[in-house]
Amino acid sequence: MIAHPAEMENILKTMPFAAFLDVRLHLAGDELTAHLPYDDKLVGNVMIPALHGGVIGAFMEITAMAQLALSENFDHIPKPIGVTVQYLRSGKPINSFARATVKRVGRTVANVEVSAWQEQRHQRIATLQAHFLID
Repeated sequence: MIAHPAEMENILKTMPFAAFLDVRLHLAGDELTAHLPYDDKLVGNVMIPALHGGVIGAFMEITAMAQLALSENFDHIPKPIGVTVQYLRSGKPINSFARATVKRVGRTVANVEVSAWQEQRHQRIATLQAHFLID
């Protein structure tokens, strides 16, 4: 059973891309906030500069997996079976944050939504809807 963000962070370190991104988790009550520390290696377009879209998408997918695993006390990381990302703004070369909401957990599939932002939470840079296989 995964009951604490520290346990989840240890699991994330075993996932190569999550370790590459250096995603950090903070739990306040039952609300999990994921933190993506800025690093030059995350920039996709050096002319703007802007975070790579794949980095933002992967960051939100990791956030969704972590929130689902923590809120439902799974003993494993749920497997994504469908992910849709809406990019709303260019990701600036600064720290990013994300929070996930578990919308529905059925017998075999769970639905999760994620919002990512940088300077102000109401100015989202992207949203994600994901479906996870949970059996």
